[in-house]
Amino acid sequence: MHADEQAPDVRLRGVSKSYGEVVAVAALDLEIARGEFFTLLGPSGSGKTTTLRMIAGFEQPESGTVALAGRDVTALPPYDREVNTVFQDYALFPHMSVAENVEYGLRVKGIGRQERQKRARESLQTVRLSGYEERKPSELSGGQQQRVALARAIVNQPRVLLLDEPLGALDLKLREEMQVELKSIQAEVGITFIYVTHDQEEALTMSDRIAVFNEGRVEQVGAPADVYERPGNPFVAGFVGVSNLLERDGRRFTVRPEKISIFDNGSSPNDLYTEQGTIRDVSYAGMMTRYLVELEAGGELQVVRQNLETSSAEAQEQRGRKVTIGWRSDQTVAIQGEEESK
Repeated sequence: MHADEQAPDVRLRGVSKSYGEVVAVAALDLEIARGEFFTLLGPSGSGKTTTLRMIAGFEQPESGTVALAGRDVTALPPYDREVNTVFQDYALFPHMSVAENVEYGLRVKGIGRQERQKRARESLQTVRLSGYEERKPSELSGGQQQRVALARAIVNQPRVLLLDEPLGALDLKLREEMQVELKSIQAEVGITFIYVTHDQEEALTMSDRIAVFNEGRVEQVGAPADVYERPGNPFVAGFVGVSNLLERDGRRFTVRPEKISIFDNGSSPNDLYTEQGTIRDVSYAGMMTRYLVELEAGGELQVVRQNLETSSAEAQEQRGRKVTIGWRSDQTVAIQGEEESK
């Protein structure tokens, strides 16, 4: 059966997987469109890596179907699927040069030497590693090794590229650089990327859409701004970024820390929803300061302020101060309880 260009690149229908008594993935439905950068986001043990492995063919679902571009591949082994996987540990061959590592998959497929070299050169150019062909993996930095692993995956021109926490071994600064780089490479090659991470900021930075996993289920699927600004339930609100959950008059709602302003008592604008409270804790973090405000009406909120002119000492002096905090009513999101949203 040939690929159906009208069908989504990946379609999971009722896919389940257990390990003994533990349900890793429960009756999962998911569709990923052609050319999307789609992220599976969730804490450890939430089912995201198991889902990725079922798409790759490394794991067999106990029930449900896995289809790639309209073709049912549920029973097919990994080598019969149009997918490639990039892992966190790179898995490069240490005795081979960069070019040989990138060409390896093409060689296994019996592609001629000239064609192999041409495609490997193009692939290395895409990941900004032209001129590194003759080096060995041990002569490269972690970020460069990651790029070689990526070049080796895209040289096969898969329909779908699966990335399992690929930046996990890199330091923060390099991770952030590679996030931008990966997104740009994905746009350039046009391959569907399915990316697994537990890092919310990474998911928000890179993705076209995000599926938030929790205990083997998808809690919410949406564009980064939707998932962040309009979380569907308390789990999503708490896991994707920092969220303040408040209960007033039987209503539960969230408001993000950066949406809240702090005022001297009695000086807030009239068009804001306001509460009175006391600054209980202050954390100075360079670009911003986090304030924990204990509310007179009960509960506490985290407030984030950019340090445009505030020094660390000035921020710390705010501890114990009585304040009014306020935000626009359209910046709150009503939240169902966990039991209601199931």
